[in-house]
Amino acid sequence: MAGYAPTNENAAGGRLPDSALAWAFYEGVRTPYVILIKVYIFIPYLATVLVGDPVSGQALVAKLAMAYGLFAALTAPLLGAGMDRVGRRMPVLAAITMAIIFCCASLWWATPTGLGLGLTCAIIFLAGVLFAYSEVLHNSLLPFAAPPDQTSATSGLGLALGSAVSVALLAFVLWAFALPAKMSAPWLPASPLFGLSAAAHETDRIVGPLVAIVFALGAAPLLLRGRDAPRGAGGGIGGSFGQLKLTLKSLRSNRPMATFLVSRMIYTDGLTAILLFTGIYAAGVMGWGALELTALAIVVSCFLAIGGLLGARLDRCFGPRRAIQVELAIVIIGQLTLIGIAPDRLFYFDYTGSPVWNGPMFTHLPELAFVFVACINAVGICGCYASSRSMLTSLATPETIGSWFGLYALSGTVTIWLGSALISVVTSTLGSQQAGFVALVALLAAGWAGMLAVREPQRA
Repeated sequence: MAGYAPTNENAAGGRLPDSALAWAFYEGVRTPYVILIKVYIFIPYLATVLVGDPVSGQALVAKLAMAYGLFAALTAPLLGAGMDRVGRRMPVLAAITMAIIFCCASLWWATPTGLGLGLTCAIIFLAGVLFAYSEVLHNSLLPFAAPPDQTSATSGLGLALGSAVSVALLAFVLWAFALPAKMSAPWLPASPLFGLSAAAHETDRIVGPLVAIVFALGAAPLLLRGRDAPRGAGGGIGGSFGQLKLTLKSLRSNRPMATFLVSRMIYTDGLTAILLFTGIYAAGVMGWGALELTALAIVVSCFLAIGGLLGARLDRCFGPRRAIQVELAIVIIGQLTLIGIAPDRLFYFDYTGSPVWNGPMFTHLPELAFVFVACINAVGICGCYASSRSMLTSLATPETIGSWFGLYALSGTVTIWLGSALISVVTSTLGSQQAGFVALVALLAAGWAGMLAVREPQRA
């Protein structure tokens, strides 16, 4: 159990050790890929501009997410088992990080006459797989980076930093590119910075290089100075298969872990799909453009930070199992409410009211209600992510933490393709973006019920 030992003498006093801070900071600079590229700015651009139709775009993005999610789901557990055999994660994590950075930077050329739709989708596929791999490696370093009584705080801090960095980047995009293309003010540039053209959607595509730069700079502390796992027993691909097989066999005698992984697979189906498609949903249903989506992302990301910190607090007060159930209940109620909001509908009732204020965005009551409910959803989603990771570390041992996080990635990555598949099928069949989100609520409810059967270990 040496991997769980405190990494410095200040750990017991409440201060996170430097290795834990480096781990959390890596999460902080990795999250903008999700917020700016996968959710709020680039993917909505792909769906509405490169594809040309929001409904068809949502269905295509769902199929794309299903494809890279399924591939990662089938290979991530083997990667985790292999890392348990090798021990050291940093060299592989560094290579994967550099590849993700290259993918993000290349999105600048994602135009109909540049990369085109096909090659852009191929880059998104590769980045999605690599991002899932980085999660396995990064998550499996948590028990070595933080003492056991501070893993929950470290996990929550990482998610909160991710939201904070995302907010900073989104605020810069809003000030430098989105607002100057829509309005003039003394505190705004006269036109989008760097001579970017909003008509050519350069102000949308610039988020790829921005995310790449931030990720490259922010990943350095962990990759260069972070605390790596100790060297393992070694072995080739056969040893990795053997390690994975042992881990799977141990599920028979480890009922709490097995029940948790299955339950997480179900509820994360809904959580990740909601997070992934919020931007596309808002663009198609509410008719919002880059300005509104960037502003929405900033506000929601602030509440994602609150969710990460709330998850750590609920873990300490009630334990991760009950914390997960509370957070899932928040999202279930919020999502049911969000489906009943549209420009002409407020909480399932017809709405024909006039603007409530004279501003550049969110001027009608349904728009403000959409933002409010999306923020409440964000608190529950991010809190549930933090509590879920804490739950696994409380059930695992450091000797097999890579294998368990490989299966954890499997259960979480199944989310991407299964939840996306549900959205794709229902959206395409019924021709409605709202209908595509209804099935996700059932997944959240089933996952909540499954957590009732999980027995968590006694807390010190």
